[in-house]
Amino acid sequence: MVNVVAVLKPIIHGLVKLAGLRPQTVEIEPGTVIHFWVPKQAINNNNTPKWNKPNKPVLVFAHPFAEDGILMWFHQVLAFSGKYAVYVPDFLFFGGSVTERAERSAAFQAECLAKGLRKLGVERCTVVGLSYGGMVGFKMAAMYPDLVEAMVVSSTVFELTDSITDACYATLGISRWSELLLPESVEGVKLMFSMGAHKWPKWLPHFVYKDFLEVMFDNRKEKAELLESLVVKDEDSTIPNYPQRIHFLWGDDDKFFNLELAQNMKERLGEKATLQWIKNAGHLVQLERPFAYNHQLKRILSSIY
Repeated sequence: MVNVVAVLKPIIHGLVKLAGLRPQTVEIEPGTVIHFWVPKQAINNNNTPKWNKPNKPVLVFAHPFAEDGILMWFHQVLAFSGKYAVYVPDFLFFGGSVTERAERSAAFQAECLAKGLRKLGVERCTVVGLSYGGMVGFKMAAMYPDLVEAMVVSSTVFELTDSITDACYATLGISRWSELLLPESVEGVKLMFSMGAHKWPKWLPHFVYKDFLEVMFDNRKEKAELLESLVVKDEDSTIPNYPQRIHFLWGDDDKFFNLELAQNMKERLGEKATLQWIKNAGHLVQLERPFAYNHQLKRILSSIY
């Protein structure tokens, strides 16, 4: 029987190519490569290791832990690739991105992403990050303030502390992050999607979840190590003095990181931050309510550019 998820991927890739993006692989260092989707105008036709600098404001869409970048952000790629230079990376051990190094921290992901963007000719950008992508984005904003002009973040935290993790475990009914985000059964896949959505459709047949299980969860060992490295002790957690404007865009029924947590983060940043939320949306707000999400994102971007 045909795997519907495996069939869906090339269809999405085809639509993204029609929107003007092309896949490219960038070597960060020997043994470490990052896969990107980039504007076709960025590709040097002389087949040299240099890329053309973007001639539009740059958006970098940083994906959550569930899947690679283009599957998580294709609604936004189609909506924003006309007006902006859109770059969609795959984090290490997602999509075509790999490393031989043992480093698994969000800071290392941010370092590799920043180096990859600079090799692609990007000098300034707005990072749009969701969940894991937001955590990496916060690291990149702190480490490379000359590169990150602004941030739009959803369903994420500055750092995943012990106390935040324990609260999430109690809410989600799990004992470790990999139990939810790296499921080993069809029932586990159902739980992951139901927890990520405000109202996940119950009519989806069993074989769809089975197909997801077969194709979505590769590099399990490395991804489990990524999750373990995310959690930091409360006393070791620090919030940098971000120079960027930071815009929080939330689903009002986020079961991972609730709206109250977003409000607390906004208050800690003060006047440099804004907060908007979307009704009847969960953790994966950009997939569950893409039109509402895109409408709010357009308003935010119009205030930046």
